[in-house]
Amino acid sequence: MSKRLVDKVLGFIGFEEEPEEAEPQEELQEQVVRTRKGPAVVSLHTQRQIRVVVAEPRSFSEAQEIADHLKNRRPVVVNLERVETELAQRIIDFVSGAVYALGGSLQRVSSNILLFAPSNVDIAAEGREGGERGLFPWQKFREG
Repeated sequence: MSKRLVDKVLGFIGFEEEPEEAEPQEELQEQVVRTRKGPAVVSLHTQRQIRVVVAEPRSFSEAQEIADHLKNRRPVVVNLERVETELAQRIIDFVSGAVYALGGSLQRVSSNILLFAPSNVDIAAEGREGGERGLFPWQKFREG
């Protein structure tokens, strides 16, 4: 109570602290941060900063790292162009299971590039192809 009275008196005299103003947010910028071992991280400045991870796995063990990024609510673009078909399928199966468990989504960007997104990221895909085919050429579409 005494602090309030003191604050009121100081405010009346003119010694009141001015509240800090928030800095204006910068326009949307893309910033790529690369590490030696890990995948590339792309920062998109929005109201809440979301980092998009770009991964190019070479072995199945890297699938867990991708799933860890999804658990931390970061979308991951996975490039499987330099991976054998069988290994690519195993990685997709593992990461797809993680996405399903986390309530996220999956979108094919090109034949061997996928976007895995956690539940906090919505994917808006225009001109989506492959309605009767599976997600990949080696998969077949199955109904019911």
